[in-house]
Amino acid sequence: MSAKKKTIWDVKAARRQVEESTAAREIADGLKLCLPTAQLLINRGCRNADEAKDFLENKTDRLYDPFLMKDMRCAAEQLLSGVAAGKRIVIYGDYDVDGVTSVSILYMYLLEIGATVNFYIPSRIREGYGMTEAALCQLKEDGCDLIVTVDTGITAIEEAKIIRSLGMKLIVTDHHACHTEVPAALAVVNPRQPECPYPFKELAGVGVVFKLLCAMEILRFPERTVLENIRCVSDAYMDLVAMGTVADVMPLRDENRLIVSRGLHMMETAPRTSIAALLDAVNTDAKPHQKRKITSSYIGYTIAPRINAAGRIRSASIAVELLLTKERSQADVLAKELCQINQERQLEENKIMEQAFARIDGDEAFVHDPVIVLTDESWHHGIIGIVASRIAEKYGKPCILISFDNGEETKGDIGKGSGRSVKGMNLVEALTHCADLLIKYGGHELAAGLSVGRSNLAAFRRRINDYARGCFSEKEPVPVLEAECELIPADIHMTQAAELYRLEPFGVSNPMPLFVMREMRLSSISGVGGGKHAKMTLTKDALVITAMFFRRAPKELDLYEGDSVDVLFQLDINAYQNVKNLQFIVKDIRLSDTSALAYEKEQQLYWALSSGESQLHWTRQEAESIVPSREDLGALYNLIKKELRMEHDTFSVRSLCNLLQNAGRDMRYVKVQYMIRIFQELNILGVEKIEDEREIYRFKYIYVKIKADLNKSNILKKLRATCVAEKA
Repeated sequence: MSAKKKTIWDVKAARRQVEESTAAREIADGLKLCLPTAQLLINRGCRNADEAKDFLENKTDRLYDPFLMKDMRCAAEQLLSGVAAGKRIVIYGDYDVDGVTSVSILYMYLLEIGATVNFYIPSRIREGYGMTEAALCQLKEDGCDLIVTVDTGITAIEEAKIIRSLGMKLIVTDHHACHTEVPAALAVVNPRQPECPYPFKELAGVGVVFKLLCAMEILRFPERTVLENIRCVSDAYMDLVAMGTVADVMPLRDENRLIVSRGLHMMETAPRTSIAALLDAVNTDAKPHQKRKITSSYIGYTIAPRINAAGRIRSASIAVELLLTKERSQADVLAKELCQINQERQLEENKIMEQAFARIDGDEAFVHDPVIVLTDESWHHGIIGIVASRIAEKYGKPCILISFDNGEETKGDIGKGSGRSVKGMNLVEALTHCADLLIKYGGHELAAGLSVGRSNLAAFRRRINDYARGCFSEKEPVPVLEAECELIPADIHMTQAAELYRLEPFGVSNPMPLFVMREMRLSSISGVGGGKHAKMTLTKDALVITAMFFRRAPKELDLYEGDSVDVLFQLDINAYQNVKNLQFIVKDIRLSDTSALAYEKEQQLYWALSSGESQLHWTRQEAESIVPSREDLGALYNLIKKELRMEHDTFSVRSLCNLLQNAGRDMRYVKVQYMIRIFQELNILGVEKIEDEREIYRFKYIYVKIKADLNKSNILKKLRATCVAEKA
């Protein structure tokens, strides 16, 4: 199966639109910004310079009164009452970053006000998500009086009954989607409850816990203003609230934008002991006291994976211990342990990913399935979600990976799965369509987990693919990338790149800006990182810039030096050894419209000739550029034979044209296509077409004793006759 179909670029503003925009010009002049930055602010809903200034300074965001949230007062009062009465409180959390930070800030706060408190995070491998009866019985045996859930619990209807039967109390705090029924508890705090009047519904789990801490602080210190109490809690915990919010991919608007903005500032200017240790463990090459730029991307792609790794393949408690510690020596040990665990996670992820890619690419059945469903007996349950995300990104299709548990209880009959979707198919709704075939499932629109019996696997695969076919207008989903606007070479400078950081924090609802530049020349391209990534030099007018395309090998791109290309990219400042340079982080690249049109005309000519359609007004030169000679065939044959000796057997037509050009034999597409067919017809080389869309062939050497007689080629005869007959 090939990689994903050609991505659609949805460009919000062409260059001409930007230059002719009165609003963009007024914002740029009024705030002394570059014109593209002004367009970014317009794209985010700013209509004038005042609104743009408010956006940049976060003045439009505010923290709402926590008591607007349903059951918040009851939850805060019950917790404070439990603390005063000396009740044993257990915080029951989730094993991801949102859960870990939620557990940490509630534990620290309760401990500070004198509570008898502990925490419990289930094992992802042994217990899975949410509460289990075995865990609840153990907590009761340990003397627990009150359970407070964080980032979980909203669907724990039966578990709430068990808690009551065991004589314990329950408070639920969560942010996930609510079902019709909620657990029977002292309080259920979740802004997504239909009857909850809280004005912002998109808080992370840790955001809801932060609101609970604010509510308790307000009740404890009525003599202070509400703002003073909220500021005290913010100063103590906003960094961890920001971390959990970013890691859980919450929309960075309204309250979340303010939370993350302030939290990132705290981590950058005065990080707590645990965060400083983790930053140092990650940046081993950094100089002492070197100031770090902490962005949402840095949290999402560097810090969060290390905290997540603990819950994926070891225990999330290690991450909680790190966040709780105030001793730098202990923090250093735990931070290094998290980095080591993350390295183990990366190795396991790469192993699973390579296996999955090989199976997908080697099985044509996946071409026809809009959803990729893969199973294995040994894939790590904690890793498959990450790999599913990589597969969905590469192939542009929803993906579900399922690993079967070979434990004594299930005998390998129950598979635990993790799925990722693409725009156009709500994964939870798709799983709901298959609910009778599943043991359990849950999640979000683009990410979900499930359990399925082996006997239902084939039926599940058929049904979810049938469902997916109804979601997409085409036979397969077509990925879409949204770009802010088109840039020209004059826009690429340090001032423009630096202005982009003023729009931080980036995330959902405020994405890292993507731009398009057209008609660039690909001056060089090479593989880096063991050939897994592509490094390019792009030029246009006086602009010469390095461009990195991560997780795409040069061979996958099928682009070559001298090509004219359009690029969709992030504008990035690369700092290395105190030297700053601009670079493009490429998200997609393709032949420019002019080159693509010329290539398509060649394809159309080839298909017209192959189908016997007449081509009028041939000149001798045109005929010679199409009809291969013995010398042409020999040149291509020798080139492929040489590549086969180096164990290179798979080529696109464009790559063969490029190799011929590098060897001093410039041949057009039509001629190369005909030569491939002649090799196959005369059995000169083994030829297998393995992909239609990118026209990729696999070749095999065939030993022959005598030279091939080209006069026996019916394909060549017909082509010669057509070209001769149509000469002018």
